[in-house]
Amino acid sequence: MIATAARCGLLFLTTFFFTHAALAQQAGWPRQFHDLRGTHTLTQPPQRIVSTSVTLTGSLLAIDAPVVASGSTIASNRIADEQGFFRQWGEVARARGVARIPPGEPNVETVAMQKPDLILVSATGGDSTLALYDRLAALAPVVVVNYDDKSWQQLLTLLGDITGHEKQAAQRIARFDRAMEQMKQRIKLPAQPVNALVWDIHSQSANLWTPESAQGQFLLQAGMTLAPLPENVRPRATQGRRQDIVPLMGENLVNGLSGKTLLLFAATDSSAQSLMASPLLSHQPAVAAKQVYPLGAETFRLDYYSAMGLVQQLNELFGAAR
Repeated sequence: MIATAARCGLLFLTTFFFTHAALAQQAGWPRQFHDLRGTHTLTQPPQRIVSTSVTLTGSLLAIDAPVVASGSTIASNRIADEQGFFRQWGEVARARGVARIPPGEPNVETVAMQKPDLILVSATGGDSTLALYDRLAALAPVVVVNYDDKSWQQLLTLLGDITGHEKQAAQRIARFDRAMEQMKQRIKLPAQPVNALVWDIHSQSANLWTPESAQGQFLLQAGMTLAPLPENVRPRATQGRRQDIVPLMGENLVNGLSGKTLLLFAATDSSAQSLMASPLLSHQPAVAAKQVYPLGAETFRLDYYSAMGLVQQLNELFGAAR
């Protein structure tokens, strides 16, 4: 299924720009970028990239960027392999010899041993190492990328610009677009609107994907409609709040999951059964109609690999021949 398919930034910057000369040359070097720490210049395409964010690594691998080391998450769980790399691209990382940086705050000396000429850091999420910016910047140029307000295609394009792999990024997106269009011709959409979420079996709570999230934008591209959040459930706008998820629990969980279909990301059949057995949700429209679908463990983060797998999963769930 998804694992089989996986095999076959806004930057956290006040602005991101190329110099006039680089714009004129399109793929020209040197390239400049500006972040909250100032203006930085890459004189040539990076050859040794360290990604301290496990979320960013899949997109870098998809465009054949030279990643020598990557941050990781807890190993051997439903979303990660024995190295703590996401399952959808773990085999690719292993084949390319990507070194593992253990989860948590990375050891700066370990990063230094990789002799990076570019370090990528995420601005938000559990894999952010923004607190180490100054120490990492003493080793190599650091770009801080925000992935929580972008589609995976936007993130891929951005990373292609930073690394000089624009052509590969465009090729991967074009291949996905073809697969998406073919899928849209084959499937019958489930009852609309939908809620897209990650269900926590243990806490009986959910993280709801917003229209700004990569998952939300994927579903919109597929022709689906996301159920709006009621006013009394919408989070207050606060600086630094993630744009891609809205945590739901208790009363907010009941009020927030109003869609006619529930699509569970980072989920298997056991996750769907747990949600449907929740006393809080037994009278929700989608649960009552048994319109609850797990989309596979590899969809916790969307990148080229998991997005292609998700196309296959939707084909299998909602294709005309099912």
